[in-house]
Amino acid sequence: MTTIRKRLWTNAKGDEKQSWLVDYRDQSGKRRSKQFSRKKDAEAWQVGAAWQVSQGTHTADSQSITIEQAGKLWIETVTLKGREATTIAAYDQHVRLHINPLCGAVKLSRLTKPNVIAYRNQWMKDLSAPMASRVLKSLRMLIKDAQERGLVAQNVALGVTVDSGGRSRPQIVIPPKKALAAILGHSGDDQALALHCLAIFAGLRASELRGLTWQAIDISGAMVAVIQRADAKNNIGPPKSQAGRRTIPLPNMALQALRKWKLACPPSPMDLVFPSPSGKVMSHPAMLQGISGPVQIACGLKTPDGEKPLYGLHAFRHACASLWIEQNVSPKRIQTWMGHSSIQVTFDTYGHLFNQAEKDAGIADAVETAIFEDAT
Repeated sequence: MTTIRKRLWTNAKGDEKQSWLVDYRDQSGKRRSKQFSRKKDAEAWQVGAAWQVSQGTHTADSQSITIEQAGKLWIETVTLKGREATTIAAYDQHVRLHINPLCGAVKLSRLTKPNVIAYRNQWMKDLSAPMASRVLKSLRMLIKDAQERGLVAQNVALGVTVDSGGRSRPQIVIPPKKALAAILGHSGDDQALALHCLAIFAGLRASELRGLTWQAIDISGAMVAVIQRADAKNNIGPPKSQAGRRTIPLPNMALQALRKWKLACPPSPMDLVFPSPSGKVMSHPAMLQGISGPVQIACGLKTPDGEKPLYGLHAFRHACASLWIEQNVSPKRIQTWMGHSSIQVTFDTYGHLFNQAEKDAGIADAVETAIFEDAT
């Protein structure tokens, strides 16, 4: 039950003042009030508050915090959860540079979906569509964290998205099979061949290659297990998501290359498959420029200036997925082998390549054969 009453008082200068108070009880039964200078504003707020209380979604202003305060709590949460330093830094940048300047002083209890839409529109004017989408996602997660803490009853940012305006996703770069065959054929160095085999035939991310240990490779079982990765600062940790933990089949060429490289691989404290010269985690630039780059340049696969390799390591991951799709591997199996968090990610990235058929037997070896057949 809510009521509206007039409040009259005299200020320090002797002037008579009036306001309108909405008295109400929240969903927990606690008595609260909110003051307005105009009666019609009080009446409009009363209707909305009564509905929120009935739905259990009301948060009193006195119990709420600002978006800036919620942002600090959210950053604390993701830090305690052990997220990677680069991820935390990106979230912190979203809050400091884009969210706080626009709406940091707004209390969560006063935040509405139209407010969020207005913020979204402003970010789309000021930022690229991908960055606007990331900032909006950070706002959603920020509010979700506050909701879990009991500081706000609902997440009004849910359902608000960045519309790409019909623009397609950036085109992924997939090296042709002739280029893959040339790279594998010119990888005379045991280390380079092992690296390219794992990248092309298993689709491992560069971070997963850098954090890979020999214990994760089952040569007799023809499998490689992804159980950890190296972040941008060369720290070893778990995959970015639970889906990142996976086991992938390997063809005979990869197994032979790994057998040879294991005999030649220098020992390292962490038993890394691709350690740096000092026995530590190899950096991403060192892996690309020091191992894959020279092979690509020797094959003529280089940038127009002739100084850099044509393909990044992630291009081999795309190539692997396209080869699996060509062998009619099911989308669900590809999602698992690629370590995608959802089937939607797989379809968003490779949906245009799929032929909806499934064939299980001999996939890994058929991929190897397809590369060299096409190259001859």
